[in-house]
Amino acid sequence: MQWWQQPFFQVALPIIVTFAIATWFQSKRIDDLRDSLNKRIDLLESSMGRRLDAMDARLARIEELLFDHDRRITKVEERTSPLRR
Repeated sequence: MQWWQQPFFQVALPIIVTFAIATWFQSKRIDDLRDSLNKRIDLLESSMGRRLDAMDARLARIEELLFDHDRRITKVEERTSPLRR
């Protein structure tokens, strides 16, 4: 019997090689998925940061408008109040 006809070389070695190749391929695939996921998370964080900054600016403008309206309402109330302050 030749060395390559032994059961280890015909049965076990191809299985071991198959597992080794499959493990290597899957780990490469998982690394690629992890990299793409990290890129997507970074893009999401940056876009959410920009959206939150825009929302903060809009809320500041609204707050300023409400303060102006409150000031105007106070002036009108002072003018129309029967009791002068």
